[in-house]
Amino acid sequence: MSVACTKEQGIGIITLSGPLTAATVEAFREQLAAWQSGEADIKNFVFDLSAVDFMDSAGLGSLIAALKRITERGGDMKLACLQKKPRMVFEITRAYKVFEIFDTVEEATKAARQ
Repeated sequence: MSVACTKEQGIGIITLSGPLTAATVEAFREQLAAWQSGEADIKNFVFDLSAVDFMDSAGLGSLIAALKRITERGGDMKLACLQKKPRMVFEITRAYKVFEIFDTVEEATKAARQ
């Protein structure tokens, strides 16, 4: 799991690569928290999941925890480019009702600006 964090016109773009599972969520949480602490002015985020090929319940839980932290700070979080296997986790758990999911990062970024 790798996490790349950038800022684009005031929106935090979080790009994840690799499986998001119980074995990788701690690294994800630590890297995201470290970046967020240095970018406290960013409230809205887009998570690019185009390179996440597998996700388990722990991975989904880490995204829900990130959503909770972001909304508690008055921000918003969008997901983009959800691949087939992770999308199944969202469908089985009905987590798609909790997140706004977009087909592209551009669509998600545009929605995050509004």
